[in-house]
Amino acid sequence: MTNLHIGFCLFPRLTQLDLAGPAQVLSVLPGATVHYAAATLDPVPTDAGFAIVPTVTFDDCPQLDVVCVPGGPGQVEVMADEGVLGFLRRQGEGARYVTSVCTGSLLLAAAGLLEGKRATTHWAFHEMLAGFGVEPTSGRVVRDGRCVTGGGVTAGIDFGLALAAELTSEDVARTIQLALEYDPQPPFAAGTPEQAGAELTTKVREWLAAGPFSGA
Repeated sequence: MTNLHIGFCLFPRLTQLDLAGPAQVLSVLPGATVHYAAATLDPVPTDAGFAIVPTVTFDDCPQLDVVCVPGGPGQVEVMADEGVLGFLRRQGEGARYVTSVCTGSLLLAAAGLLEGKRATTHWAFHEMLAGFGVEPTSGRVVRDGRCVTGGGVTAGIDFGLALAAELTSEDVARTIQLALEYDPQPPFAAGTPEQAGAELTTKVREWLAAGPFSGA
C-alpha cells in the first residue's frame, strides 16, 4: 500500500512504550507516513518522565488509514474529553483499521468504536471493557473485523508486527521482526497472572491502582 497514513493519538501521561513499540514497527512500512496527533503541538508528557512532540493537531490531522490509541495512566483523565473522543470518532469513520494498545482500548470503547466487538487490554483492566458493551478477550493481539487491539504495554510490538502483516505481507513483517531482533526471552516467568501466581498478581493490582494507573 502506498501513501499509508498511520496516526497515534497522544494525551498527557500516556505510556510511551504503548506507542513506541508499534511506532517502531509501523514507521518502516513501505509508503508509510506516521502522524503523532494531539490537542495542540505542545510536547506531551509521558508516564516515563519525558515528552513526545506532536506532528499534527487533532483538527489538522489528515484522514488516517490506521488510527492507534496507546494506553497509560493519563487515559483515565481523558475518558470524557470530547476533544480526544471526537477525534477518534471522526478518524474512526474513515479509517481502514481502528486500533489500540493496552488501556487505549478503553478510549476507543468510550468513543463508541468497539461496541459489540471483541477486544483486549491490559490484563488488570479487562472487566472495564464490558461496561462499554465490549466483549473482553484475552490475547496479545485480538482482531474483530477492522478493530485490532493489543494487550498490555509490551504486546504493542506483537500488535505492530501483526498489523504490519495485514497492511503489507507476512514477509515484510518477518523482515521487520528480524531487523529489530525481536526474540523475547524474559528473565522471569512473571509476565502474566497465570505465570506470576495469585500473590504477585494481587500485589501488582494494588500497585497499579495506587500508583501509575491510579484512578483506573
